[in-house]
Amino acid sequence: MKVMAIDYGDARTGIAFSDPTGSIVGRTEVIHSWNREKTIAELVRLADEAKPDAVVMGFPRNMDGSEGPRAELYRAFAADLSQALGTEVALWDERRTTVEAHNILSASGYHGKKRKNTVDAVAASLILEGYLAYLRNRAKAEE
Repeated sequence: MKVMAIDYGDARTGIAFSDPTGSIVGRTEVIHSWNREKTIAELVRLADEAKPDAVVMGFPRNMDGSEGPRAELYRAFAADLSQALGTEVALWDERRTTVEAHNILSASGYHGKKRKNTVDAVAASLILEGYLAYLRNRAKAEE
């Protein structure tokens, strides 16, 4: 099962695709856009090209698990993207993914502009890794 993961943001949106077996992160990209409609159009183009079986998008939650002020914005974006793609967009708890992405990049020597242009793709990869682990665990539990 090929999965497309999205780390949606105001200025940059990170995207990560799994390999065709849904085992590991394959390719990543970043969309640089402040325009919501342009971001959706680019996500649709990437999905048409990659043909994922599932789409998952990071969803902002507070550390206590409650929904923060951006939750409704993300929910609306996911609904519009779902309609544009013609498939469900699963929402995935993205708490700490950006912090972890910064830590990974810092440990790897990425700083400044290089890090700024990469952090969203790494955050999307972390969302994807979490979602793939969830799918594997769910499949094992159903056996």
